[in-house]
Order: sequence, then C-alpha cells, then structure tokens
Amino acid sequence: MKNILVITPMAAERENMLAALNNYPNPLLNAYTIRRGYVGKVYAAAATALAMDEEKFDIVAVVGYAAASKEFSTGDVVCPREARYHDARVPEGLDGVSFLTEPYPLLGTDDATIYTGDSFVGKEMIEEIKERFGTPRALFDMEATAVCQIAAQRGVPVVVMKMVSDTPEKGCDADSFERFVTEHTDFAAFVEILENL
Repeated sequence: MKNILVITPMAAERENMLAALNNYPNPLLNAYTIRRGYVGKVYAAAATALAMDEEKFDIVAVVGYAAASKEFSTGDVVCPREARYHDARVPEGLDGVSFLTEPYPLLGTDDATIYTGDSFVGKEMIEEIKERFGTPRALFDMEATAVCQIAAQRGVPVVVMKMVSDTPEKGCDADSFERFVTEHTDFAAFVEILENL
C-alpha cells in the first residue's frame, strides 16, 4: 500500500477527487490524503510542503484541469513525462538555480511536458512557449512544477494527471474553461491511474 498525497488547486477539483475515491467500485489499494493547493505556484508549494512536513508520502499526485496545446482535445486525460517552469528566465552562466530551468521527471507515460507559470495562457503565449522549448505536446498549469520542486527536495516522486479543459490554439477561452469544468466532474480515471501505479 502506497501513501499518496493528492494536491488539487481548485475546490471543485478537490470535491471531484473525493467523490471519485468514495465511489471507486473496488477496495482501494492505496491510502490517500487530499489537500487543496489553491491556484498559483506559491500556494501549491506551500500546501505540499506543509503536508509533507506532517506525514511521510510515497508519491505526490497533482490532479485537475489544464489548458493544452492543439495536439490534444478537450476531455483528454494526460499524464506527462516531465514538468518545468515556463516563466523562469535566468541569465546564462548563473549557477545554483537549475531548479528553475531544468525539467523535473514525472511518473507519467504520455509524451508531453506540463509547463507551470503564474499566468493564464492564451494562443500566442502557448505558441511562444512551444517554440522556445521545442516541445509541441504541452499542458499548462500554475502549480505542477512548484509541487515537483518541493517533492524533489524530499526525494518523493510526482505524478501529474490532468484533464484537458481548454485548447486556446483552437479558439477556447475563459468561458470554454468554465463550461468544461462545470460539465466534466468525473475524476474516476485519475483514481484508476493512481491505483495502478
């Protein structure tokens, strides 16, 4: 049995995850602690650090909705292989800050990177990030890499599981996101992934 810390940014994501765990049709193989991390890097890092100071975990999972590049469709469940910041710009040759620029490996198996930054992304920003990093298949959030940074300090692996809520390159906007989140509340796929790690 693994002890898994689940970080969910929004209240709706927390409720959806709790419901999925409570309604799982089989006995759960793992123990789960659900913490709401709130939106943004600082909140996510703080929630993760506080939880990990209180209890030892085998895995940290970041669960919820995310914007994605046009290579994905709304409703896709994606577990990317790496996470990195898109808003960290460090002068060349500056030592000691590789945690801001290097990717963090994830337990996911999907050929994708999740980019974290304290910005809501639109079409132009997504295109610029994809070009800068040379990564066509991308997800975008405001928490995952910050969680990875805290977990890496403690030697705990991270899995990121996101349901694609909007694809700005295809014309999705804030209203598209709000509609999707209201209509897509079933997080059973996330529980299934965690139970089979």
